[in-house]
Amino acid sequence: MAEGDTLVNAVIGALVNVIAGSFLPFGPVIGGAAAGYLQGGSREDGLKVGAIAGVIALIPMFLFLTIFGGLFFAIVSGGAMGGGMPMGFPAVAGGFGFVVVLFFLFGAVYVVGLSAVGGYLGNYVKYDTDVDI
Repeated sequence: MAEGDTLVNAVIGALVNVIAGSFLPFGPVIGGAAAGYLQGGSREDGLKVGAIAGVIALIPMFLFLTIFGGLFFAIVSGGAMGGGMPMGFPAVAGGFGFVVVLFFLFGAVYVVGLSAVGGYLGNYVKYDTDVDI
């Protein structure tokens, strides 16, 4: 956890991000703040390491959503039960796919954006306040 070791600090921030983001509404800010605080340097360094922590945190989040989203879609379509798709289902599935892609994009912007803001705030706390963690 050396100051300025971007990859290590980003991985630590991503771990905090995944843990805090799983039960807190603005959890990615906490993960980004941890990464930005550990990173040190300038505000831009904190912003950068926070964004990298957010991108790394997206990997397990999207894997989880992909696995359980695929299971949900298989059950809803009747594929897991051995039944066929009802008529008109492909049109519904196409619309559902579009909504899923929009959901993933919104999630990515949410996680990476809030992590970057957290990185900026973590750097601010380190250098411009009396808080010593």
